[in-house]
Amino acid sequence: MKIQKIILLSFTHISMLAVGFVIGIYVLPILAAPPAPSALEINAVVSEADYQTEFVRELKGSDTLHWGEGKVSLSQHYITLLGELAPGPEYKLYLSPEFVETEAEFEQLKTQMTLVGDVKTFDNFMVPVDQSIDLSKFNTVIVWCEAFSEFITAAQYR
Repeated sequence: MKIQKIILLSFTHISMLAVGFVIGIYVLPILAAPPAPSALEINAVVSEADYQTEFVRELKGSDTLHWGEGKVSLSQHYITLLGELAPGPEYKLYLSPEFVETEAEFEQLKTQMTLVGDVKTFDNFMVPVDQSIDLSKFNTVIVWCEAFSEFITAAQYR
């Protein structure tokens, strides 16, 4: 009886530890995120946009935990989102010469893509664009989770 109780207690404690770890991975990026840019800040930059597109949830590679939706604007100074992303760690913004919507497609074309920068907020974002990046050489903007090699969302702008 004593061994069964030890096994049961060990199992329940390890299970709760695992659940806590998973919740921590999900919640930590939300707690550590800086304040998101306001709609007013985004709209001030949108007027300079060379391209506009939209993130939608209904992509092959998006799912309940990995998605984005909202209006995306691209200019020579900023790429902005007026919308929302599923929270997660270490999001990166890429530009691609071809539209992709799955992890496999992303991995296959990653060497042809350009990393624009880090996405640190989940309600709206404003990522500065380096002056050496020519938006006209690409046609798709992608949010990718580097930590888990997960596709989040993408949108074709040209």
